[in-house]
Amino acid sequence: MDFNFTDDQEQLRDAVRKWVDKGYDFERRRKIEAAGGFSREAWDEIAELGLGGLYISEDDGGLGMGPVAGMVVMEELGRGIVLEPFAQTLIAGGVLGGYASADVKDNWLPRIAGGQAIVVLAYQERKARYRLDVCEAKAAKSGDGYTVNGTKSLVAAGDEADAFLVPAQLDGKIALFLVERSASGVEARGYGTQAGDRAAEVVFDKAAATLVTVDGLTALEHAVDIGIAAICAEAVGVMDKTVALTVDYMNQRKQFGVTISTFQALRHRIADMKMQLELARSMSYYASLKLNAPAEERRQAMARAKYQLGTSMRYVAANSVQLHGGIGVTDEYIASHYFRKLTQLEMTFGDTLHHLGEVSTRMQDTAGVFA
Repeated sequence: MDFNFTDDQEQLRDAVRKWVDKGYDFERRRKIEAAGGFSREAWDEIAELGLGGLYISEDDGGLGMGPVAGMVVMEELGRGIVLEPFAQTLIAGGVLGGYASADVKDNWLPRIAGGQAIVVLAYQERKARYRLDVCEAKAAKSGDGYTVNGTKSLVAAGDEADAFLVPAQLDGKIALFLVERSASGVEARGYGTQAGDRAAEVVFDKAAATLVTVDGLTALEHAVDIGIAAICAEAVGVMDKTVALTVDYMNQRKQFGVTISTFQALRHRIADMKMQLELARSMSYYASLKLNAPAEERRQAMARAKYQLGTSMRYVAANSVQLHGGIGVTDEYIASHYFRKLTQLEMTFGDTLHHLGEVSTRMQDTAGVFA
């Protein structure tokens, strides 16, 4: 299989990396985090790079570049631990493009592609425990449209978004709706997360909603799979930078008059960290390449990828802190922010143990020596 990137993908990587290196340095990120964890100015700069339309077809005002381009961008944003929720734009573009009516597409996709509208997935509920088929939110017909009642937790940039993709029960089956934040009956209570970005509890009280699809569970599974592939790529970027920071520190830190990078036992630790990074990178490629596969094959691939990424994230994050010593957990030092981001990503869209269970469930027919 050819894993080489095209010239367009390499140019895209270069453009995003230059913006991250020059326009989103650590000091700017700290200021954005201190101001609440989201910057509309930074979001507009991302939009100016043309990134909003990666998953949106050219007919709908996007670039139509697909999952590999999304993976390239997310890796570079991960290297800079960018706080703005670009993965949500990939989710919104993919889901609306694949499931929404022509009217909804015409109204929202060009604005998403241009960065004028931020649409985020609001699906998590307190009792769900990562299960997508557990949904207590209710929807009802109301005139020519619908209303939604329920509460969604940990909604990315929920108090900054322009609209939400909301799964809710309709006639005993999960459907997917689009709800504008400005609609009557919507209340978003924002807060900062441990990684420095922004999330919200969003309450829908008879909020006016637009139906995206009655086959909401299928669309939701697809949305989460897009999200998993995106954060797997983001995590690769975060880990890549974490390993580089750790190596740089070891080349500077001295003990007993010599740099600690000369100690064989510590060099072995770095080798193991790099091995985990490359395992993660290969599974991130696997996830992105499987995004257009049939649903069952795609779901299985995402579970496998997220399990490996979770294992690698835990290993790289823990060893980076240990090799840095006490400075590795101080807020003033950049490595602690990469540690926090990896901790958050490991739990996003299902933690490692959840996806180990998903892998196990989906391989029962072929598991064991008698298969």
